Amino acid sequence: MKVLFFLALVVIGVGLDRAALAADKAVVINLSQQAAYLLQDHQVILESPISSGRDGWHTPTGHFRVLSKDASHKSGSFGLIADASGRVVNSSATPSSHVPPGCRYLPAPMPYFMEFAPKVGMHAGYLPGVPASHGCVRMPRDLAAEFFAAIPVGTPVFVTGDSRQVSRLRRAMPLYANQRYVYHSRGYAGANGAAWH
Repeated sequence: MKVLFFLALVVIGVGLDRAALAADKAVVINLSQQAAYLLQDHQVILESPISSGRDGWHTPTGHFRVLSKDASHKSGSFGLIADASGRVVNSSATPSSHVPPGCRYLPAPMPYFMEFAPKVGMHAGYLPGVPASHGCVRMPRDLAAEFFAAIPVGTPVFVTGDSRQVSRLRRAMPLYANQRYVYHSRGYAGANGAAWH
């Protein structure tokens, strides 16, 4: 009941039009709660913790639609630079970053990418318990896969709230340790701890 009341407030707050409300499925992303909801016929059928855009890289708010989907998407804007042994030498690289001899640039993997604004979407990623992305909405891998399978291109996406309202307690507690896709200070790793290449 609490979730339905919250979703009613979201509908009023975002100012949804009748056509959007009539949609069979919709995604509601609440930045204040760091949560995403998949609705079908106005009922929550899937819920996920998220990590949205950090300070300086805020996730856009408003009414959107899923523009495209790519199960094995790689970022065109961010990645890392690793040496021949896989050791990360720059974990905050861009395609224009200097790549030292013997190293290579690796674009960041964004599995189950569901773009809802230009270069911004929902995808599988690490959730440290705080808004930490470059604007995208990170989800645990298993839940990102479920959202990806359930929503077609064109699905309405409503982003509301403010990530700056996330409580200090919530910020101090990681929400979900994604065991299959984790970013460590030394780079991205799979379930076995091996760096991706």
